Amino acid sequence: MTHDNKRYPISNTTFAKATPFSYGSGHVYPNRAMDPGLVYDLTVTDYLNFLCSIGYNSSQVAGFSGETYSCPSKALNIKDFNYPSIAIPNFSGSITVNRTVKNVGTPGTYHARVKAPRGISVSVKPGKLEFKKIGEEKKFTVTLTGKAHSASSKSGGEYVFGTLIWSDGNHFVRSPIAVNVQK
Repeated sequence: MTHDNKRYPISNTTFAKATPFSYGSGHVYPNRAMDPGLVYDLTVTDYLNFLCSIGYNSSQVAGFSGETYSCPSKALNIKDFNYPSIAIPNFSGSITVNRTVKNVGTPGTYHARVKAPRGISVSVKPGKLEFKKIGEEKKFTVTLTGKAHSASSKSGGEYVFGTLIWSDGNHFVRSPIAVNVQK
């Protein structure tokens, strides 16, 4: 939820209207958090490979893992780090990101709903994920494409925000989308 208990937009620490950089996916409903439906699951290995991809070498990463670690020969592309949010800091036309969700609830079918960032078109493929059992994982892609007019009236530096929500009618798995449009 991105509104407070009086239904006003959430404010940041300076009392200005907050962005997803301040509130992430919004307020947590504790009872709903006990049954989230889907999760973006990351392992320790995923985080260690992330460290490798941002320049840490195997010896430095071993310091975090507590054991010998070999960085993979093919570096992880940070855009595909399986994090719930999608942040594109240097958008210049089109990009596709890959994500995986795991069903931690009852079997069901989830449909994607998108509120695209201003000036960006967003497509999700597939737009429907059907889970037949707990623990099942499904992959999907999100493609962002700049429209004919720039999303930013400034020359770069302005973020525009959107949202991807997966829902089966009972669960609502919200992922913020943040795009910094470059000219």
